[in-house]
Amino acid sequence: MPVMTGEFRPAPPPAVLRPFVLRYLGYREESATPVLRRQAPAAGVALVFGFHSLELSGPAVGSTTTAAFVGGLSDTWVLTRFTGPQAGIQVDLTPVGLYTLLGGRALPSGAVPALDELADPVLAALPERLAAAPEWPARFALVSEVLAGRLLDVRARRPAPEVVHAWRRLEVTGGRVPVSVLAAETGWSRRHLQARFSTQIGLGPRTAGRVLRFSRASGLVAGSRVALAEIAATCGYVDQAHLSREFRALAGISPGGFRTEWAAAFPFVQDEAASGEQDQPA
Repeated sequence: MPVMTGEFRPAPPPAVLRPFVLRYLGYREESATPVLRRQAPAAGVALVFGFHSLELSGPAVGSTTTAAFVGGLSDTWVLTRFTGPQAGIQVDLTPVGLYTLLGGRALPSGAVPALDELADPVLAALPERLAAAPEWPARFALVSEVLAGRLLDVRARRPAPEVVHAWRRLEVTGGRVPVSVLAAETGWSRRHLQARFSTQIGLGPRTAGRVLRFSRASGLVAGSRVALAEIAATCGYVDQAHLSREFRALAGISPGGFRTEWAAAFPFVQDEAASGEQDQPA
């Protein structure tokens, strides 16, 4: 187990940003030994304003080192690694928020560009400004100020209302709405919905539903001691074997292995079994 200390400081975004932002998470860690973490597909999009370099590797990203980056909605995993200090703020965006923040584009599945690759000098300069702020509330306020200027701008490009509807239906049902039903509800053909949704969310609606279901399951596996068969039933999998196949396909590891890795990588995180959520940074 890594020899490490640290704190995670979650905070809700302002109410006006909640259609776009799920939460803020301030983090500060120190480890004398390498810390390796598996970032499985999740329902949110991670925008990381880090103060120290972090190694990233995985099937889609290859291998890279950066401190500040954004990861689009993805159906594959990323491994992160660091030794020494880590600190920063992670902003969990909705895919709708990411599309709006990036000026009307989504990221391909698995893409993890550094902030200085986005041609956005304000975002690229934000980690340094956050590091200079005196405490977490001031940092959260600065993030809110910058994001509000982008996400609430009346000129901002947003996904089509039909795409937003389809995403929210998938989100509230844990991915359990067939594409044919979503198409009927939007008044679009399945093909048109597939094309527009993929362009504006970053994954097709069927794959997005798969990721949303897995995100709930992985949160329960990591943050609780609930039996795997019970988690499989709760999250809509046929059986435990089905759950295990999805873990290997989307996270590259078995559910039991994922639970063991998570406990070792986050030794000071409180159990979140009640909600299935994980207060953890990338």
